[in-house]
Amino acid sequence: MRLCAASLLLAACGEEQKPPPPAPGAAAPQPAPGAPGAPRAGDPEKGRQVWLAQCVQCHHRDPEKVGPVGPAVKGASAALVEARVLRAGYPPGYTPKRDSRVMLARPDLAGSVADLAAFLR
Repeated sequence: MRLCAASLLLAACGEEQKPPPPAPGAAAPQPAPGAPGAPRAGDPEKGRQVWLAQCVQCHHRDPEKVGPVGPAVKGASAALVEARVLRAGYPPGYTPKRDSRVMLARPDLAGSVADLAAFLR
């Protein structure tokens, strides 16, 4: 009997403790900044470098000005930058300045979205 109880206790100790699921309608907890899985803040200087290398062909060198093809984008939200760069779409409820389909998705820039957003703030 003692051997059986000891086996059960040892088995229970090896189980991973999982947090309870969130209540219906509650927001999911967000990882702390810097923790694995947390969105990173972004580096404006890296974003500027990406902007100059990838975006000025259509947008103006100065993101506050209208480019030959693309609109001024200074102040764009991180959600808008992500939607436009990764999916060539818009965030839900967003009304675009220009409703065009010229911009192509650039999933190759996924690692630079936070940097671009930081630069455009």
